[in-house]
Amino acid sequence: MSKGHAWVLGATGQIGRAAVRSLVEDGWDVTAASRGGGRGTSWHEDVRTVALDRDEDGALAAALGDGCDVLVDMVAYGEPHARQLTALADRVGSAVVVSSGAVYEDDHGRSFDTQGEPDGAPRYPVPLPESQATVAPGGATYATRKIRLERDLLAAGDSLPVTLLRAGAVHGPYCRSPRELYFVKRALDGRTRRVLAYGGTSRFHPVHAANVAELIRLAALKPGSRVLNAADPQAPTVAEIGDAVDAVLGRSAQTVLMPGDATPEGVGGTPWSSPHPIVYDMSAAERELGYRAVTDYAESLPETVEWIAGQLAGRDWTDAYPAMVRSYGTGLFDYAAEDAWLERYDREV
Repeated sequence: MSKGHAWVLGATGQIGRAAVRSLVEDGWDVTAASRGGGRGTSWHEDVRTVALDRDEDGALAAALGDGCDVLVDMVAYGEPHARQLTALADRVGSAVVVSSGAVYEDDHGRSFDTQGEPDGAPRYPVPLPESQATVAPGGATYATRKIRLERDLLAAGDSLPVTLLRAGAVHGPYCRSPRELYFVKRALDGRTRRVLAYGGTSRFHPVHAANVAELIRLAALKPGSRVLNAADPQAPTVAEIGDAVDAVLGRSAQTVLMPGDATPEGVGGTPWSSPHPIVYDMSAAERELGYRAVTDYAESLPETVEWIAGQLAGRDWTDAYPAMVRSYGTGLFDYAAEDAWLERYDREV
């Protein structure tokens, strides 16, 4: 017997693919909506697909028809999307919406948005609970748009019960900006040494797409208005991640630890680099939903590494991962600057 009709918006993205599969396996009838209307290769044939541009006026309301028992939204940002969802409250039993851990700020007002400023890196409590202060809602940045979305959806109250999932650093296949690329490409390029800033101790709590999908599945079964962190069981250091990628590829590299920040040229910097740990508290999700992760970082890494290597095969990394270029620039693999730094390091030690 079906548990009801689940409508997944952003279904062909990294989390959406896993969420569709998880909901179907749990007994839901699923409609998978995306811009292209595509179908995941691992989905059951009964999954209904819909091509939809949610920003086209009236398109979501028309596609939703008579409604659904739960609406799962991977791609909502800001006030317009919150207004769009609350306008459908009479046709939606409950919603599960993916937000971000980027919304938090520390006790001195520092956040992801201030990281580029002097002493701007946030110093969060470890672990970081959902009760921590957040940035002010607005429309200027990713974080301010996400918190605007959260506030407006929670204000809908009982008319639209919504679970908001503040995701950590999402990883796994189909990621447009896989942080593991930093180590995978270096290994494939034959690099035998790497430099890590902050002594290699940076921690940016990851979450596998399958673990977000598990939280979505659980929240669909227990509608309510709540905010929950979404993260893996462990938050490995960047040095541990590098070693784990090496192990998957059957290679090894010497790690040179830099005590402070990366150089102005970016030597030592990685997609995880931060002077202070970012580790999310998962006790609320465990208590409220009975959450137990379906995988952990080390267990899931071989599939991720294989997928990244496959995307790189026969292609320049900038073509395979344009989102990584936009986020980190081409200097992420500036081996000339790294080699020059290592030459100076070797002379000094």
